[in-house]
Amino acid sequence: MRRRVVVTGMGVVSPIGNDIASFRESLFAGRHGIGPITQFDTSEYKATIGAEVKNFSARDYMENAEMLRSDPNSHFAIAAASQAVEDSGIIGTLPPQRISVYFGTGIGGIQTFTAEVDKLRSKGPRRVSPYFIPMMIANMASGMIAIRFNCQGAALPAVTACASGSNALGEALRAIRHGYTDAVIAGGCEASIAECGVAGFINMQALSVAQDPDAASLPFDARRGGFVIGEGAGALILEEYEHALARGAHIYGELCGYGSTCDAYHVTAPHPEGLGAVAAMKEALAEAGYTSETRLYINAHGTGTPLNDAMETRAIKTLLGEDLAKRTPVSSTKSMTGHMLGAAGAVEAIACLLALNENRLPPTVGLHSPDPELDLDYVPLVARDAEIDMALSNSLGFGGHNACLAFRKLSK
Repeated sequence: MRRRVVVTGMGVVSPIGNDIASFRESLFAGRHGIGPITQFDTSEYKATIGAEVKNFSARDYMENAEMLRSDPNSHFAIAAASQAVEDSGIIGTLPPQRISVYFGTGIGGIQTFTAEVDKLRSKGPRRVSPYFIPMMIANMASGMIAIRFNCQGAALPAVTACASGSNALGEALRAIRHGYTDAVIAGGCEASIAECGVAGFINMQALSVAQDPDAASLPFDARRGGFVIGEGAGALILEEYEHALARGAHIYGELCGYGSTCDAYHVTAPHPEGLGAVAAMKEALAEAGYTSETRLYINAHGTGTPLNDAMETRAIKTLLGEDLAKRTPVSSTKSMTGHMLGAAGAVEAIACLLALNENRLPPTVGLHSPDPELDLDYVPLVARDAEIDMALSNSLGFGGHNACLAFRKLSK
C-alpha cells in the first residue's frame, strides 16, 4: 500500500517574519518585506532593492563557534529546522535511522565564496579559511541539520535553482511513501543577497531595477520588470500518517501529490508554452486525486518577470481549461517575500498549508495595473476568505526545472 505523508511541524525565516506566527500575520495582512539592500554598498548597482531577513540572530539557534564556521545560508536553515522540529515533537519518537533530512538550496554559501575569494586575491592563498569548503558547499545545510538532530537516515540537498525547496519536499514525500524513511526534515534555504550574486542576476537582466519598494515585486502586473531577490529558509516535518496519528501529532495537512519535470529547452528561459510546467502540475494533481469539483488554490511561481508570468498563466489555462482556470484563484506570495530562490518552494508550501487551515488566500500585493494579457484571478491586493480543498504550489527553476506540490486538508 502507498503510505500517506502529512505535515506535523513548520518553521520559517523570511523577509516577512522569522517564525510561523509573524510570517502568517504578514502574509494575510498583505505586508511585504522589500526595501533597500543593506548588506553591502549598492551605489554602483542598477538594482538596489531586496527582500532581506530582518532582526535575525543566528545566536538564538547556534553556539558562537558553530555560527562562525558556517554560512548564513546554513544559519537560516538551522533556525527554520529547529522551529519545525520543536513544533512537531518528532525527535525521540523514531529511531535515528528512520529520520532523514532533505534540504534544498539554489546556490549554497555564496557569501562565504565571495568573502574568501576576496581574501585570496588581496592577501594570498594562506589567508583562505580552512572552513571555506564546508561553509560553501550546497549540502552543508542538510548535513548540519542532520548532525543537530541526530538524523541518521539520508541527508540530501536538492539543487535545482528556484525549484530546490519544492524538489526537496517532493523527493522526501517519495522516500516516506515508498518506505525508505518514516519522517523527513525537509525544506530549502538561501542567503544570496551578496555582491557577486546580485551583480550576476542584474547583468542577466533578471532583477527589478525599481527604486520604490512598493512597486518592485509585481507579479502579473503590467509594470513588472524582474524579480526582487530574497533570502531565508522554510522547513517542514513530513511524517508517515499512521505514525503521526498514533503519537497524537498536530497535523497541518497532507502532502498528497508531486510532479517533477524539465523543459529541456533553455538554461534560463522557460518554455514559452510552459509544457514542462503543465506536465509537473498534471503529475501532482493526478497523484493527489484532483477532480474538477475540487476547490483548488494555486500558489504560483509568479516571479514578476515578463516571461515567467505570461508562461505560467498559459500553463494554468492549458492545465485546467480556459473557463475553470479563470474561476480558480491564483496568487504569488513573492509579491511580499521577494524571490527566495532555493527557499521559495518551502516557504510557499507553508503559505499553502496556512491557506488550507484558515480558508484564507494570501494576496498578490502591488497588483494595481493588471496586464490585459494575463486574465486569471490573481487575488489582487488583499487576502480573501475562500473555502478550498487543495492547494497547488509551483516552483520553476533555471535549467528548466519544474516542481509542483499538492497539499490537501486531512481526510480519514
